[in-house]
Amino acid sequence: MTGNGTWRRVAVWAVLLMGIVIALPGFAQVPQGAGGNGPESESESEAEEKEWFPLDSLNVGLGEVPEGVLRSTPRDSVRSFQQLTGQERYADAAHLLNLSELEPEAQRQQGAELVRQLAEVFQRGEGLDASELSGRQDAAIEDPSGQHPQAGEPRRDIELASLEAGGEAYDIRLARYRVDDEDPVWLITPNSIASIPVLYEAFGPSLIERYIPERFKTPLGRLQLWEWIAIPLFLLLIGLVGWGVYWFVGLLAYWFPSGVVSIFTGRIRGPMALLIMAFVAQTLLDYVVSFTAMATTFISVMLIALIAWSVASIALRLVDTFLLKVTRRFVGEIDDTKPKDERRLLTSLYALRRVIILVTVIAVAVYVLSQIQLFETLGMSLLASASVVAVLVGIAGQAVLSNILSSFQLSLAKPIRIGDLVMFEGQWCYVEGIFYTYIRLRVWDERRVIVPVTYFASKPFENFSVINPKMYRSLELTLHLSADIEVIREKFMALAEQEENVIEHHKLCCYVTGQTERAQTVVCYLMGSDPFAGWVAEMQIREKLMAFIRDEHPEWWPREVVVLSQRDIARGDKPDA
Repeated sequence: MTGNGTWRRVAVWAVLLMGIVIALPGFAQVPQGAGGNGPESESESEAEEKEWFPLDSLNVGLGEVPEGVLRSTPRDSVRSFQQLTGQERYADAAHLLNLSELEPEAQRQQGAELVRQLAEVFQRGEGLDASELSGRQDAAIEDPSGQHPQAGEPRRDIELASLEAGGEAYDIRLARYRVDDEDPVWLITPNSIASIPVLYEAFGPSLIERYIPERFKTPLGRLQLWEWIAIPLFLLLIGLVGWGVYWFVGLLAYWFPSGVVSIFTGRIRGPMALLIMAFVAQTLLDYVVSFTAMATTFISVMLIALIAWSVASIALRLVDTFLLKVTRRFVGEIDDTKPKDERRLLTSLYALRRVIILVTVIAVAVYVLSQIQLFETLGMSLLASASVVAVLVGIAGQAVLSNILSSFQLSLAKPIRIGDLVMFEGQWCYVEGIFYTYIRLRVWDERRVIVPVTYFASKPFENFSVINPKMYRSLELTLHLSADIEVIREKFMALAEQEENVIEHHKLCCYVTGQTERAQTVVCYLMGSDPFAGWVAEMQIREKLMAFIRDEHPEWWPREVVVLSQRDIARGDKPDA
C-alpha cells in the first residue's frame, strides 16, 4: 500500500507540472537560433523572399562571370549592360540576363544573340538612363519627405521599359535573384527575355539600314553617322510631299465652282498638307526606316501633335464654313434690320463655335499627352508642382481667362447679339462678331473697332436693338420770336408723313421748348423705323424746314435788335447789323 501511494503521488505531481508547462506560452516556443522550424525561422525566410527570388542555379551554361560585370544594384546592371553592348561584348553581357528557362547549351548559343537584339530594341524603342535607377541593393525608394506610400520598402522587381508591338504591350523588367548563399544580383527577367524576338521584329533594323555600310553606323553624339545624313533627307522628302498636297488641294479649290465647297477646300490646304505629311512619315518609320530612340521619340511626338492639330483644324474650319453658309442664307448683311430670331440664331452659333473650339483644344491636349505618356512619366512631378503652375498660369493668363469667361457670359446672358446696333463710347456700331477674347464692331462709316470683351462688358453702352430697333429722333430749330409755331408744326407734320423711314405718325409733335429775349427754340419729334433710318429722316426734314423758312418766311430767322439813342442818331452812328 505504501508503494502504491507513493507512485500515485508522483503521477499527480507529474500531471500538475505538465499543466503548468502547457499553460506558460514561453515554454512552448523554440528559442531563437535553435535551428528549428518555429515561427521565428519561418518569418525570417518570408522576409528574405520579399527581397529577392530564390534560385537553385543561375546561367550554368555561361560559365564564370567576367570581371567588370556589376550586378548588385539596378543601376550597376543597366550600366554594365550598356557598356558591354557598346563594346560588342555580347557574350559577357549575357550574364545580365536570367536564362534559367533555357537549357545550358542553349544559354551559351542564344545568350549573346538575345543581348544583341535587346540592345537594338533599347536603342530604337526606348532609351535607358542608368542614373534614374536606384543605386541601392534592395532598390528601395528614397523619399525624404515620406509622402511616397512605398518609401523605404525593398523591391525585388522593377520596370525598365514598356514597349508596344503588334498592338500588344511588352514590359522589360529587372528582378533580384539569389542562389543559395551567394550575393543577390539584378538580372533581366525570363518573361522579358521571351518577348525579345517580338520586340526585335518591331524595333530592329529597318529595310534600308540593312544595306548601310558598317563604317556609317559609327556613333556620333547621340545619333549614328548615317542618321545625321538620313534625317535631313527624310524631312526634305516629307516637306516635298506636303508641298505637293498643298498645291493639289489648292487646285481642287480652284476647280470647284464658287461656293461653300470651294471656300472649305481652300481653307483646309494647310491642315490637309500637314496631315498627309504626318501619315507618310509614320508609314516610312514603320516599314522603311527607323532611327535611334531619341530621334524616333522626338519625331513621333511631333507627328502625334501634327495629326491632332490637323484633324482639329479641319473640324474647326468645317464649323466655320457651316457658320458662313448659315450667315449668308439666313442673315445676309449683319445689321439690326434683320429679324430678331435670325440674329439670335447667329449669336448662338458663334457661342457654339467657341464651345466647340474649347472642347477641341482640350481633347487634342489630352490625346497628345496620353499618346506621349506624360501622365505616367511626369504624373508625380505635375501633381507636386500643380499649385505653382496654377499660380503662374493665373497671373500670366489673367487677362486671357477673364476675356474668355466674359465672352461666355455675353453669349449666355445675350445683352448684345450679332447685328445689334449699339452706341459705344459715342460711336454708332453694329456688333459684327463675338469671339473668345474680343468683340468686333462695325462703325457706320465701315471702320472696324476691336474691343476686348472684358473692357466692353465693363463699360456702359446703349443697345438700340435690344427690344425694338425703332427710335425717337428730335430736330431743333432756333427762330425769331415772330415765327408762327402753328405754321411750322403743320409743315413738319406734312414733311414727316412723306418720309418712308418715319413710322407711327400719330406720335409726331412739335413744341416750343425754350425762349430768350431775341429767339425761341422749336423742337420737332418723330419716330424712326430704326436708329439709322431715323437719323436720315431727321436730317432730311431739317433741310426741308430750313428751305421752307428761307424761301417763305425769311423774317423768322433770329436777328439781333440794336436800340440807338437820340445822341447816337445825332452823331450818325449806324448799327453793325
